[in-house]
Amino acid sequence: MGRKSNNKTGKGKKKGGKVMDAAQLARKILNFLDNHFGEEFNSKQIIKKLEIRDGVTKGGVEPILHKLAAAGSVSKSPRNYFSSTKDPEFIEGIVDYVNPRFAYIVADARHDVEEDILVKEADLKNALDGDRVRIMVYPLKGNSGRVEGKVLEVLERSKDEFVGRVEISPRFAFVVPDFRKMHHDIFVHKGDLGGAEHNQKVVVKMTEWRDGDKNPTGKVTRVLGKAGEHEVEIHSIMAEFGLPFEYPEEVVAEAEEISDQIPTSEIKNRKDFRGVTTFTIDPADAKDFDDAISYQKLANGNYEIGVHIADVTHYVKPKTKLEKEAYDRATSVYLVDRTIPMLPERLSNGLCSLRPNEDKLTFSCVFEMDEAGDVLKHWIGRTIIHSDRRFAYEEAQENIDNQAGDFFEELTLLNDLAKKLRKRRFDKGAVNFETVEVKFKLDEKGTPLGLMVKERKDIHKMIEEFMLLANRTVAEFIFDRNKGADTFVYRVHDHPDLERLETFSNFAKKFGHEIKVGEGSRISMALNKLMEEIQGKPEQNVLEQLAIRSMAKAIYTIEPKGHFGLAFKHYTHFTSPIRRYPDMMVHRLLQHYLDGGKSPESETWEEKSRHSSDREKRASDAERASIKYKQVEFMSLAEDKDYQGIVTGVTEWGVFVEISETKCEGMVRVQDMDDDYYEFDEKNMRLIGSKNKKMITLGDSVAVRVIATDIDRRTIDLEFADNESNNKPRKHR
Repeated sequence: MGRKSNNKTGKGKKKGGKVMDAAQLARKILNFLDNHFGEEFNSKQIIKKLEIRDGVTKGGVEPILHKLAAAGSVSKSPRNYFSSTKDPEFIEGIVDYVNPRFAYIVADARHDVEEDILVKEADLKNALDGDRVRIMVYPLKGNSGRVEGKVLEVLERSKDEFVGRVEISPRFAFVVPDFRKMHHDIFVHKGDLGGAEHNQKVVVKMTEWRDGDKNPTGKVTRVLGKAGEHEVEIHSIMAEFGLPFEYPEEVVAEAEEISDQIPTSEIKNRKDFRGVTTFTIDPADAKDFDDAISYQKLANGNYEIGVHIADVTHYVKPKTKLEKEAYDRATSVYLVDRTIPMLPERLSNGLCSLRPNEDKLTFSCVFEMDEAGDVLKHWIGRTIIHSDRRFAYEEAQENIDNQAGDFFEELTLLNDLAKKLRKRRFDKGAVNFETVEVKFKLDEKGTPLGLMVKERKDIHKMIEEFMLLANRTVAEFIFDRNKGADTFVYRVHDHPDLERLETFSNFAKKFGHEIKVGEGSRISMALNKLMEEIQGKPEQNVLEQLAIRSMAKAIYTIEPKGHFGLAFKHYTHFTSPIRRYPDMMVHRLLQHYLDGGKSPESETWEEKSRHSSDREKRASDAERASIKYKQVEFMSLAEDKDYQGIVTGVTEWGVFVEISETKCEGMVRVQDMDDDYYEFDEKNMRLIGSKNKKMITLGDSVAVRVIATDIDRRTIDLEFADNESNNKPRKHR
C-alpha cells in the first residue's frame, strides 16, 4: 500500500503526508486510543489527532478501526465512536507539582510503582502540590519516555490556605502566592479582600475552583501587613506552614489554674534527689529547661549519674484542653527570631522548667557507672530534684577549659565519661554527622546585621551523650520486658537506601572523595571517614547536608526497628517533653508499665506517632524557610562584590551555588549566561558551552555576584563574576 502510493503523481506528498502500511496504522491508532483511555473518538477526529494528511492512509483509518473493534482490541459505540479496551492502572499518591507545566505523582508504597508518574498540567484536574489524588496510569509510556497518567479525583487537599501578595486592579484582585509550588494565582472578589490593600501580604482561603476555571477563587482571612517588613514576613511563614499565632484563651486559663505547690503526698511517692549535686546546661537564651544532670560518688568508688527530665505529664493530664493543644502542635518550633512553644509559658518556662533553686518534679533515668564509662546498673522512675546551678553552655565549657569555677571537677568527670560513651558508640557504627548551623545577629527590627556558624564544643557533646544514653536505656528497658510485644513509641532510623547512597557517592566523587558503599557498619565507617576528610573544606556544608538527605528520615513509630545513625538496637525520645509530644507519650507508657499495666492497643499510639512525625517535618520546613528568608534579606543588604562559592547543583535551567562566606545558596540561571549557549549533560550533572566547550560541574569553585533577591519567593539570583554583563544593578523584591 505504501509503495503504490509513492508511485503516484505525488498528490499525497504535496500535502506533506506520509503513507503508512496497515500494520503501522493499526499500531498508531491503538497507541493513541490507549493513551487516551476513557475518551471516545470517531475516525475524522483520529485522522486529525494523528495528523494524517495523505488520502490513501486517511481512507484506511475507518476499515482498520472496524477490524480492531471486531478483534476486541478497541471498543465501538453505536455512533461509530471508538475507545481503548486496555485495562489501565489506578493508583493513589501525593502530587509533587514541580513546575507550571507538569507534576509528578508519588505513588503510595502499597502500589509498588518503580518511578513517579508524570501528569501534564491539563490532566491535573485542579490538583495542587501535596494533595492526595487518585490517578489513572496510561498503559504506554508517553513522549517523555516516562510513565504518564491523569488525575481522576482529588481525594484530599493538603492545604486550602495560602500566603501571598495582593494585587488589586480596578475591577478585581488576585493573590500571588509565595509558595513556589503553587502555580496559580487566587482570584478574590473585591468584597472578600477583608480590608487588604494593594501589595500587602495576606492569608487567603480557597473557597471554590470550578472545572474549566484557570484560577481558584478565594477569600482573604487575615491581613498580615506590608510586604518586606520583618514581622510580616515571619508571620507569613507561620501562616504558610499553618503554625499557630497564639493559644486559645481556654488553654491559657487551664494552665494558669494549675497550682505551683507540690503536695507532701506527691513527694512521698518519688525518689528524692534534692540533696544530690544537680545542674542544668542549656543555651544562654533558653528559658525552658527540660533536663538536669545529677552527680555523686558512691562508697564503692563508682559514680551515680542521674538524667532528670521535666515531669510534664504530671501537669498535663489526658482529655484536658492542654493535652489536646499539645497533641495538635506536637512540637515547639524554632524560627530564626522566636520560639513557638508546644506548651503555654506557664508550663514551659514555669512549672515544668527545671529552674535553679526550686523543687521540681522529674522523671529520671539514674545510672551507676565505673571509670571506664560502663553502665553497671540503672533505675528508672519518678523523682523530685533541686537544681543547684543553671549553666549556659559557654560557662560550663569555660569551667572545664580553665579547671576552675562552679562544679568544674564534676563537669570534667562527666565530660570524660561522655567521651568514652561517644567513642564506644562510633566504634559500634554510629554515624558522625556534625552539620553546620548558621545563626543570625538581628537588630531590634529583625534586620540581619551578620551571621555566625554555631560551634559544637565538648560540653554540647557531653549533654547529648547522656541524653542519648537515657533515651536508649528507656527504649531497651521496655523492649526487653516482653521482647518488643508491648506497645511503645520508638524513634526509628532505617538503613539507607543503597541506590540513594550510590547517588551520593557519585556526587562526593565530583569533589574528589571516594566512598565505598557497602552494608551496615561499613557504610557508617565510610561516611565517618568522609566527614573527617571534609572538615574545614569548602564542600563541608554541601556534603554534610547531602549525606543527611541520602539517609532515611527518622520517624516515630510503635515498630522497634532500631536506629541506624546512632547504631542503637532500640531508641526513643524521653528527654524533651516540654517541647516534644512523643516524649510525653513515652512518659505515660513508661509509667503505665512501671505500675504493672498491660500493653494497650497499638493503633491509637501509631496514629499519634504518625501525627508527631508529620508535625516534626512541618516544624523543620518552617525553620528552614525562616533561615532562608534571613539569608535572602542578608544578601540583599550585603556588600555588592564578588563572592567565592561552590557549585552545589546543576539543572537544565540553572546552576546552584553556595557562597562560602555566608553559607547562602543562590542560582545562576542558564538564561542569564549570555557568553555561550549551554547544554545540560544530565548523566554527568554538568553544563557544557556549545562554542567555548566550557564545563560547569558539581564541586567547581566559582566567583559569583548577587544580581537579584526576592524575599517573597526566598530566592537569590546570581551570575558568574566573569560574565560580561556583571554590571547590572541589583534588583530586590
